[in-house]
Amino acid sequence: MPKQQMLELFSMINIVVIAAISLGLSTVLVGLVLRLSHLYAWYDMKDERKIHTGDVPRLGGLGFSLAFILVAMVLSFNAAENYYGFRFLPVIIGMFLTLLFGILDDFKQLAPRTKLCGQIIAALLVVIPDYTFHSLFFAGPGFFRNLNWLRYPLTIFWLVGMSNALNFIDGVDGLAGGVSLLAAAAYALIFASFTGTSSAVLFCVCLAAIVGGFLVFNLPIPKARIFMGDGGSQFLGFMLAVLPLLNKGDAKPELPLFYAAALLMIPILDTTAAVWRRVRDHRRIDSPDRSHIHHKLINLGFGARGVDAVLYSLQIALGVLVFVSVRVSGALSAAVLGTAFVIGIGFFCAVHFLNQRAMKCLPAETPVSE
Repeated sequence: MPKQQMLELFSMINIVVIAAISLGLSTVLVGLVLRLSHLYAWYDMKDERKIHTGDVPRLGGLGFSLAFILVAMVLSFNAAENYYGFRFLPVIIGMFLTLLFGILDDFKQLAPRTKLCGQIIAALLVVIPDYTFHSLFFAGPGFFRNLNWLRYPLTIFWLVGMSNALNFIDGVDGLAGGVSLLAAAAYALIFASFTGTSSAVLFCVCLAAIVGGFLVFNLPIPKARIFMGDGGSQFLGFMLAVLPLLNKGDAKPELPLFYAAALLMIPILDTTAAVWRRVRDHRRIDSPDRSHIHHKLINLGFGARGVDAVLYSLQIALGVLVFVSVRVSGALSAAVLGTAFVIGIGFFCAVHFLNQRAMKCLPAETPVSE
């Protein structure tokens, strides 16, 4: 067998082994948290946004987040690239800090200002070692050429925003976890198409596998046995925001801002809509409601599995379009990326207007989502 083929085979085996270890570790730790949650009655608190009934443990995120942190520490110090190792240590501390604040919020609802401070500190731990966006498109630095300092506040806003965004779609069994797994898998394929089996690919595969271990307990088959909680959703959002920043240390990031935003359009658009609703209605931005994308799909007659199927399909479509857009160049790349944004925005607008139409057909006393 030629040397190149042997290296490729070794890389594939390496990926499979890391994925299997991550999946197994996550499954074991989430299962342990499930048992402890029932033992100590660590159940999810209900509010206006929640649609589940009964007592369901809420700390699944503790299990899979600890699993990822452990594997990430090993990967970072065994990476072939000098871009990781001790330089990546602040990012791992940021992961742990994000998880810690999220778990504290699960047990005792933290003040929004306190959560925001924790998220900003975690974001600073990422940008200090220069894990930042370097461009908006693959065409070159462009926007940042004369405004290089802007990449730091922009990356912090991206990290803090995504840390909160995934929590908004965590309202149906398997939804936030499934969307995260598909996004991480898309990241892995994109990075592999650039550099082969790099450390960035292994981080993405690891995250996808660890979320898979959580989904063993969270899919609606027939219903979820544990939720990820705020700790899990904030941690996943933070990590999905970190992944496109894992470049090789040169001036060109692996995935510029607009490509990453297109890939994570589902939580981004749902968060944008939620913030707009609350500002419009003069409510607190963190106030719960039943007007998220999954609530509107439920109003249209979809059950939990149907909601998952629809939004998983949208996430796969976005992943394919982003992958194609980074593999082509010039006007064709911009056209494919633009198509991804049109499909995502068009889907949200269509669901919104169909939901409004459905509301008008219901009796006035019927509780629905706006």
